[in-house]
Amino acid sequence: PVEEKTSQPTTTQKGKILMIIAHQNFRDEEYREPKRILEEAGYKVETASTQKGTAQGMLGMTAEVEKTIDEVTVDDYVAVVFVGGSGASEYWNNPTAHKIAQEAVSKGKVVAAICIAPLTLAKAGVLKNKAACGFSSITGDLGKEGAQVMNQDVVVDGNIVTGAGPQAATQFGETILNLLEKSN
Repeated sequence: PVEEKTSQPTTTQKGKILMIIAHQNFRDEEYREPKRILEEAGYKVETASTQKGTAQGMLGMTAEVEKTIDEVTVDDYVAVVFVGGSGASEYWNNPTAHKIAQEAVSKGKVVAAICIAPLTLAKAGVLKNKAACGFSSITGDLGKEGAQVMNQDVVVDGNIVTGAGPQAATQFGETILNLLEKSN
């Protein structure tokens, strides 16, 4: 007989959101603002990185990392958010990060990335022929990977949300929330 997995009781009925950050040099407000917006709306946010423990933001913020990206089960989440900051380049060519993005997209989850993190999605192949934006330093690479680069702060294409950088952090979080509320 197959044992049924019982879900852990959470403080919310809305579901869990995974935020993936660099262990060093994630961008503080690109993590803080979307997390605040989503938690205030009743979602449970879990943070993953390449290692557990305390992650360090570029501007001094710290964040507790509950799990490594190797421990992520995409089915546990309604959305996956890749946070930017200079450290986010560690995911550009990371096969585990690519697999998480690909699986989340294929299962119709909301997938989001901001700043330089959209390049992780592009290199995973999920932005091909999709409208997207990112930090100015990566827009050329986004185009090379097949994305249709838009000069906007936040771009939505289907269930994929991309943000241009720290100035878009609040709008990015609100856009993710709006997409989740529409799909529920």
